[in-house]
Amino acid sequence: MEQKIIVRVANASDVTYAQTITDEMESSAKARGTGIAKRTPEYVAKKMEEGKAVIAVEQDGTWVGFCYIEVWGHETFVANSGLIVAPAHRKSGVAKLIKQTIFQLSRERYPTAKIFGLTTGLAVMKINSDLGYEPVTYSELTDDEEFWAGCKSCVNYEILQSKDQKNCMCTAMLYDPADHYTPKETSAEFKSNSKLYERFMKFKQNSLLRWFRKKEKHTSSKNSIEKK
Repeated sequence: MEQKIIVRVANASDVTYAQTITDEMESSAKARGTGIAKRTPEYVAKKMEEGKAVIAVEQDGTWVGFCYIEVWGHETFVANSGLIVAPAHRKSGVAKLIKQTIFQLSRERYPTAKIFGLTTGLAVMKINSDLGYEPVTYSELTDDEEFWAGCKSCVNYEILQSKDQKNCMCTAMLYDPADHYTPKETSAEFKSNSKLYERFMKFKQNSLLRWFRKKEKHTSSKNSIEKK
């Protein structure tokens, strides 16, 4: 019998899931070959205790998914970070429910803050577009150095640094409560341009990788010559 999935705001009683969540975050990032800011079980547990996270579980308590809130720039920016779903429940609609719930929680707790996210996946872009997010440049995100320092554990961090934090493998998306289109408008715009976004993301990621590998090769050759 298929169990009902419950999506709710996390609390202190959920800290027992913290290790499972961080393990799956790391495993998923390795499998995709893309980055995700690495978090410790203690960090995730603190988010739960503060009520700044959303968790999805089955009725029997089996963990299904998770996402948490980070606040930057004196509460002017909020990031809905670390979205992760257990492998058995991917492509089931759980990610969308989690994103909807964490977005609503963010709007309730920080009504004037701009909500943003970074993603390498088209599926997450679609979910964000359904909520009213728009693709933006990195310059429109928080300049809080602590946020960008959180990218250090990402496999693509050197690319981010090489581009002076102005570009990387992820696509930036933003919801501005003071200046935004309706979710219906952003969703329709994404739907009509989804193939274009897909091609752009692949082109961008491939271009950055080629550029970075060429840069590494040049640096390696230069160092080799200097040693001689």
